[in-house]
Amino acid sequence: MKKAISTALKAGVAAAVLVAASGCVSQATIDEIRATADKAVQDAAAAKAAADSAASSAQSARSAADSAQSAANQALSAAQASQACCDATNEKIDRMFKKSVSK
Repeated sequence: MKKAISTALKAGVAAAVLVAASGCVSQATIDEIRATADKAVQDAAAAKAAADSAASSAQSARSAADSAQSAANQALSAAQASQACCDATNEKIDRMFKKSVSK
């Protein structure tokens, strides 16, 4: 994006230098060069606004991803705690069964 803006500005400046060097500078030519430069500045401003918007969107996406990761970590922790409880209950049942069979 910056390269395109830089190229457009360089082209405008090169055109201005070429016209000025030729010695045939009319007001219409100067106005045309000025319009080209103004258009390049507007394009650069629009590109900057688009880049800023993209950066903001990326930050929002990162925030959402961080939130989702946090929720996933909490769910994993709860699942591991549930599994530990289930394992303990199964162990108790096995001990009770072995105790009743041995009598």
